[in-house]
Amino acid sequence: MRIVSLIASATETVDALGLSRFLVGRSHECDYPPWVRSLPACTKPRFRTSGDSRSIDEGVKNSLREAGSVYEVLEDALASLRPDVILTQSQCRVCAASVEDVERAVSAKFDTHPRVVALEPNCLADIFRDIGRIADACGVPDRRDRLAGEMKRRMDEVAARAKHQPERPRVACIEWQEPLMAAGNWVPELVEMAGGRNLFGAAGAHSPWISWDDLVDADPDVLLVMPCGYGLERTRSEMYWLDRRQQWGSLRAVRNGSTYIADGNLYFHRPGPRIVDSLLALAEVLHPRAFPPSLKGKAWLPYE
Repeated sequence: MRIVSLIASATETVDALGLSRFLVGRSHECDYPPWVRSLPACTKPRFRTSGDSRSIDEGVKNSLREAGSVYEVLEDALASLRPDVILTQSQCRVCAASVEDVERAVSAKFDTHPRVVALEPNCLADIFRDIGRIADACGVPDRRDRLAGEMKRRMDEVAARAKHQPERPRVACIEWQEPLMAAGNWVPELVEMAGGRNLFGAAGAHSPWISWDDLVDADPDVLLVMPCGYGLERTRSEMYWLDRRQQWGSLRAVRNGSTYIADGNLYFHRPGPRIVDSLLALAEVLHPRAFPPSLKGKAWLPYE
């Protein structure tokens, strides 16, 4: 069996299912386990991704308007790998190559008939469903329940401990800094499981754009900035989009020292096995007395 994964969360799931030895190709964003970087990349972005939040947003919108897609599938590279299974997604055209992109590449270049599995993780239940779809497509249905069961057990333990905490802080999770976007999909569910009250975004719905006035009016107890695709240092480097605004210092979360940055690349916006650690990171931020900071410096940091 030969597997090409065109979405980072699927690559991690393949690894967690014990199927790493069958991976032969990846997306340009797949980075875990670290050795997958040695595999040939089969996608690339259509615009320069080294700019700031505003320029990236403009690049995304221009690519969607002009090409209908943010990423290009490298048809020759993909065809040369002769995969039996291609893992992609249909949830978000901004997150990774879409199923339409992959199907065009397959119809144009392939003389074989690989199975294309399009994942669609809109909520926590979908994440677990997609794990099952990957396991089934790769011929290891017995490993599906084992992996999902262990993930659910760990998440239930965190949720049970968080449920007994005396406070449920009001939380704003920011997915993009400029323009301002709140986190949706599974993040609101994680906030509730971690013992918080989510202020923006709805479980299972795409992340909503919000205004600065929306954030000021909500005045969250905890502010967690977790841009999709950004690690801790890149998130910190672009906090000027927020902390230079006139009313930044008046926010309750800022006054109380409850403002944090998070790794939205490896953790919160990667709907695979590491969603368990994302939940734990949230619990550590919201209830520091009950949850030792095991993921501090990896998944989150205070913003000071």
